[in-house]
Amino acid sequence: MPVPQHIFEPPFNIIRSSHVVLDVTDLKLSREFYETIVGLHVEDADDNAVYLRAAEEHQHHSLVLRKAAVPACARLGFKVGNDKDLDKAAAFLSENGLAYAFADQAFQGRTLQFTDPFGFQVELYAAMERRPHLLRRYDLYRGCHPQRLDHFNVFAAEVQDTMEFYARLGFRLTEYAEEDGPNGRIAAAWMHRKGNVHDFAITNGKGPRLHHFAYWTPTAMNIIHLCDVMASQGFVKNIERGPGRHGISNAFFLYVRDPDGHRLELYTSDYFTGDHDHEPLRWSLRDPRRQTLWGAPAPRSWFEQGSPFTGQAVREPKFVADVLVAD
Repeated sequence: MPVPQHIFEPPFNIIRSSHVVLDVTDLKLSREFYETIVGLHVEDADDNAVYLRAAEEHQHHSLVLRKAAVPACARLGFKVGNDKDLDKAAAFLSENGLAYAFADQAFQGRTLQFTDPFGFQVELYAAMERRPHLLRRYDLYRGCHPQRLDHFNVFAAEVQDTMEFYARLGFRLTEYAEEDGPNGRIAAAWMHRKGNVHDFAITNGKGPRLHHFAYWTPTAMNIIHLCDVMASQGFVKNIERGPGRHGISNAFFLYVRDPDGHRLELYTSDYFTGDHDHEPLRWSLRDPRRQTLWGAPAPRSWFEQGSPFTGQAVREPKFVADVLVAD
């Protein structure tokens, strides 16, 4: 299938992935997991929501936990360049027949919310309350010492169409997985705005669902340390996949599940992609090094389980990708 061309003058300027809003059923238990096990820092909390951030982040939050009856992903948040970009985004959405609304969100400036054509619920903002970063507050480090939110990965029922829509918004393709043969279809795409491998990844599957969100850690040893922490705190069953190294992105990774089953990746060691002539890297869908450079395939749960978006119906994918699955 065709690979989208880079668009260097998009209709509005998205800077990077910023934050994720998750609905959780036990706010206290979820807070304890992300604060004491993973090592994020609680910035504000009340009976209905908890706001957390990582050590390197100046922004007030990169993870919001909301008390809810059922677990879901409520929003994916992206930061735009300035307030004018919000008006440009509203004009683009209007021109393309997509509903949007400006909403008041705690600790954020003017925030534009919309649902894309594929059911992914997005919010854009230019300004968020600032906090001193905690990078040198080593006395506060816990868990795997997460530094910053890095990316989102979603299950999409229409991978090609979703990839092309986000390419129109200026997201640039860095790597992709494709079926072999003259009519091979793209089954996964990694797209960025900030100059590394991805801010937004699109995976073939029942969608719209959140596959995972990811935090960057300083080293691979931080990720290995989290395995020890989770094992000693009774969370062995929450370790889903890894640690290992992806062929895709070259990243050292670990996937864990929170108390509601939301998937979190801890991640380090990808690479720079900011040059204007950076060429996307193609992977064969059957290459065992793609999932894990060392050849170990992912478990079935990694391909089948994800977090639905609040209020959105989940659709079957346009095609079923023939992927390598662990026995």
